[in-house]
Amino acid sequence: MSAIGIVANPASGKDVRRLVARASVFDNREKCAIIRRALTGAVNAGADKFVYLDDSHNIAGGALDELDVEVEATCIPNAGTNSALDTLRGAEALKGKCDAVLILGGDGTSRAFVKGWRTANLLPLSTGTNNVFPRLSEATVAGAAIGILAAGGVTEEEVMQPVKIIDVEIEGEAPDIALIDAVVTNDMFIGSRALLDGAAISRIFLTRAEPMAVGMTSVGGLMQPLPEEEDAGLSLELGKGGRKKIHAPIAPGLYDTLRVRSCKPVGFGETISFEGPCVLAFDGEREREVQAGQKVTMSISRTGPAVLNIEKAMQLAACRGWFS
Repeated sequence: MSAIGIVANPASGKDVRRLVARASVFDNREKCAIIRRALTGAVNAGADKFVYLDDSHNIAGGALDELDVEVEATCIPNAGTNSALDTLRGAEALKGKCDAVLILGGDGTSRAFVKGWRTANLLPLSTGTNNVFPRLSEATVAGAAIGILAAGGVTEEEVMQPVKIIDVEIEGEAPDIALIDAVVTNDMFIGSRALLDGAAISRIFLTRAEPMAVGMTSVGGLMQPLPEEEDAGLSLELGKGGRKKIHAPIAPGLYDTLRVRSCKPVGFGETISFEGPCVLAFDGEREREVQAGQKVTMSISRTGPAVLNIEKAMQLAACRGWFS
């Protein structure tokens, strides 16, 4: 029996886009309820060992306390920075203590976790603003799927799917990553982290381009859809002079019109290179300032995490009589 890791980000689903774009709010009481349902599913699928990252609102710990069955639960202390560093450090601490991790948050939460544990087996559930990487699933069923994996009803090879990742090399600085989009803006300073002004965007590099999503992935998706299964990324150059106009939802409830100068696929092994000054945004949030003349290189591969296929895990378990 392997352990299930649990990470719940108390800050996800609460940023400025609730004011500007009227995005949904996920309060911590609801997050605790989601974790509780996922735990119920996992326990009823046979799981009984959990390792959870402590958080400022006791989301995961509170959900475990409310279980009506006895399980083995280990708490990992929080770094206490009240930033994405808590998730990154938590991922480093969870590494080797569990075989799969349930994450509550948005794209940014998953990215912070992967920065700390790049090759983790993940089940990310949506409670953030940009929810392209996390899965939209009822927590009870999602919990059952990861519980089946932990209890040995299915194997990693059967249900874990490696996903694409963008590697970002910045001259003279630490590298970075993105799971969905790496965006270049013509800003000089980070300022507000949310990407809310399409006119400031000069480049978008995507692991997937989805017309049914919001955020930067929708810009590519409404032009040239690119699924997660295809071994390639999509590179867009934007700005004045762009002949193509795309009217896209760049945030929940917020559309903008962007001028696209070029849109082309980028294969594994290819690179995108450019120089500053600019600001880099990853998975929906501005993160890094690049100085004038400083070189940046981006590439895409499947050398990052794997994500649990909930439907496949449940189908295999049903066919094997796991719940009989």
